[in-house]
Amino acid sequence: MRRMTVVVILAGIALIPRANALRAQASADEAVAIGTVCKAGIVIGEGYATESISVEAAVTVLEVVRGEKAWEMVRSADPSNKPPAGGMEYVAVRVRFEYGHQGGRDPSYGVRLEQFASVSETGKQYERPSTAPPKPVLNGRLYPGESLEGWIVLLVSADDAKPRMTFGNNYNRVWFRLY
Repeated sequence: MRRMTVVVILAGIALIPRANALRAQASADEAVAIGTVCKAGIVIGEGYATESISVEAAVTVLEVVRGEKAWEMVRSADPSNKPPAGGMEYVAVRVRFEYGHQGGRDPSYGVRLEQFASVSETGKQYERPSTAPPKPVLNGRLYPGESLEGWIVLLVSADDAKPRMTFGNNYNRVWFRLY
């Protein structure tokens, strides 16, 4: 009986997630808070035309700046950046992207601004702004074990109290709170 109890306790401990780290979520309602590490599966390759493999990444929203302060950051990044349209505001988001290991393979992964999108509290995806983000920009190619930290700029409605951000594509998305 004692041996069975130890096995059950050890199995239970293995199921406890690492402190301050969460797995990817299936919906916007489960979006992770600012500062929380979110582990996400990333599929590399097209599957139908090339081999596809799944690797793990850890994505963390480190900082969110909205409104006038975000506009100042965007304007400072490039004086040709235009102010947001009426009723809209910029959201500057500082993100850390850590690229995981996968077996003995060594595929690289490109992190691009287009992989991130802002979504309203009601589920509407906002248009992507065509602005130059503050430096360092979250953009680059990573190899297993490497990480990248930088800024992206998104648009949200000025009266949207609980906007969210997605990372990924239509098949694999992870959700983050921007509030």
